[in-house]
Amino acid sequence: MADLTHGQKEAFMKEALNEAKIALSHEEVPIGCVIVDASGEIIGRGYNRREIDSLATHHAEIMAIEMANKRLGNWRLLDCTLFVTIEPCVMCAGAIGLARISHVIYGAANPKFGAVESLYEILKDTRLNHRVAVESGICEVDCTALMQDFFRNRRNML
Repeated sequence: MADLTHGQKEAFMKEALNEAKIALSHEEVPIGCVIVDASGEIIGRGYNRREIDSLATHHAEIMAIEMANKRLGNWRLLDCTLFVTIEPCVMCAGAIGLARISHVIYGAANPKFGAVESLYEILKDTRLNHRVAVESGICEVDCTALMQDFFRNRRNML
């Protein structure tokens, strides 16, 4: 994928934030994701659907990867960039590597479950046959606030 400007990265992350807001509207943990191909077109979108679908694996990244796979008719998402509001977990980092995604850009760190930089560095692990370029901090304030507000409101309801 051609180098994206900071403005383009922010625009795609805002699309991921829109997906996260859809999750929030369903009382899901508000995480959203989009996948962009080499031409700059969004080919996959996803938001957390674990509660909606009663499936533990229905994280935003998995939903976006599945949509992109179907759209391209290929399990390989070479030269694609995945934008996600929160650092991917172990499962999602594994799926990103298996899908051969080239670049991951996430908004905010996930200190409790993050498997890209916080707890593990799965996407950079030289023992694996595919490595992924990683960037963080795009729209970090908005991504962090969405998660913090969700969990603060949830605690207040208990």
